[in-house]
Amino acid sequence: MSTPPRSTVPPESANTIELQATPPSSAGAASASLKDAANPRRWWLLAIVALAQLTVVLDGTIVNIALPQAQIALGMSDGDRTWVVTLYSLVFGALLLLGGRIADFWGRKRSFIVGMAGFAIASALGGAAQSTWELLAARGLQGLFAALLAPASLALLTVNFPGGKDRIKAFAVYGAIAGGGAAVGLILGGVLTEYASWRWCLYVNVPIAVVAIAAALPVIRESKANGNTRYDVPGAVLVAFGLGSLVFGFAQAENGWGSWPVLICLPLGLVLLALFVFVESRSNHPLLPLRIIVNKVRGGAFLTALLSGAALLGGLLFLTLYFQIVLGYTPIQSGLASLPMTATIMIGAGVLSKFLARTGVRIPMTVGPVVGAAGLLWLTQITVGGNYAFEVLPGLILLGVGLAMIFVPLQNVALSGIAEHDAGAASAAVTAMQQIGGSIGTALFTALYTAAVSSYLVGKVPSQAAQFGALVSGYQSAFLWAAIIIFAAAPIAFFLVRPRRQDLLGAGATVHLG
Repeated sequence: MSTPPRSTVPPESANTIELQATPPSSAGAASASLKDAANPRRWWLLAIVALAQLTVVLDGTIVNIALPQAQIALGMSDGDRTWVVTLYSLVFGALLLLGGRIADFWGRKRSFIVGMAGFAIASALGGAAQSTWELLAARGLQGLFAALLAPASLALLTVNFPGGKDRIKAFAVYGAIAGGGAAVGLILGGVLTEYASWRWCLYVNVPIAVVAIAAALPVIRESKANGNTRYDVPGAVLVAFGLGSLVFGFAQAENGWGSWPVLICLPLGLVLLALFVFVESRSNHPLLPLRIIVNKVRGGAFLTALLSGAALLGGLLFLTLYFQIVLGYTPIQSGLASLPMTATIMIGAGVLSKFLARTGVRIPMTVGPVVGAAGLLWLTQITVGGNYAFEVLPGLILLGVGLAMIFVPLQNVALSGIAEHDAGAASAAVTAMQQIGGSIGTALFTALYTAAVSSYLVGKVPSQAAQFGALVSGYQSAFLWAAIIIFAAAPIAFFLVRPRRQDLLGAGATVHLG
């Protein structure tokens, strides 16, 4: 049998993309083979995975709407209120890489079901919390099971949609949920808080989990990695404590950048992550194979996920507080006020997915951060009086357009060329970047918000007007820095995220990355 011709790219760097071309005569056969191997129920699987992803993403923000009522009911301090949001993202992000490897080795279907069930139990415990520590413990437990559920979900999608335009459509749906799910959480949280109780923002996950598990059992096929399936315990410990130290350090920055937790935890986190990379480079069974992240295309996608996650989750928290505290919106009004951004993301995802195979991902992933930054800059014009139609709505629409252009192609790029053995690890890496970005963004913006509020109040006579003015000044500062952070993703995408069209489609070529 003759060897198919190869097209090679000069080895200019370790990031060279090598393609094994499929002869034209066999292209149709390869496509047919791909279809035959695909799960005939893969579109039902997509619906199940989308439901699970929506549950995980919206839970990062659904409690934002309930926070004011929960704070009063449980007697939480402002610092504890921030940790209700941060702790979920922290535990989730810190354990995602381990969760991804468990999904690969233990079985992705099994991990999906256990993760969904555990997430539901943790949500029920949080809904029944009678004290601050009980709620915080439940949020941490939610993050733990989400760290198993999320990479298993994305790995199932990667394995069942190995290539072709179906893959683009599937990842477009997933990306739209990743971007719009946070805003859906604000709307759902508003409805539940106003017509039921803030506790139902947690209880709601239980019936969703029951439906997802019941549907998953007959539809999802089990899949797992073969070969070396030993766990990298040192790597798991180092990355969990490293990321945890970073987020804790940023969270304590609201008490002053010179405080001892900041001075100790931030450098400690960087040292632990450096040790993690060192350990991974020498391990024959790494938690995160460095081949996944050293490729410049995937590396650019991971950095984009980090920055966009920080801007989105950090910015939405302060928009919610502005609606409820300054403008006096009810929880449901606050959620509905965020609806234009969600609708824009969903519409944008549908439109973009039709053209992505022809246009590629570089243009939308470069323009998206610029448009998103413009939306956040528009939100810096908010006032105490609050003209929603002029001061808020245009910013939300711009932000929605920008996020759609980022999140629709993001997962597809981040997982291009990944072998099935590493599907869970790679899925965990991109999700971890988004969640840790959101956690760090929330903590960092809180510190900047606190500094802006304190600066505004210097020399002013205490009054309600002065207090509201200080709050708005803090929100403006948070939006400004969120805009700067998301804008930084534009040059990263332009110079690094340049995959070949074959990588995006995955059909008709065998792709070897990095």
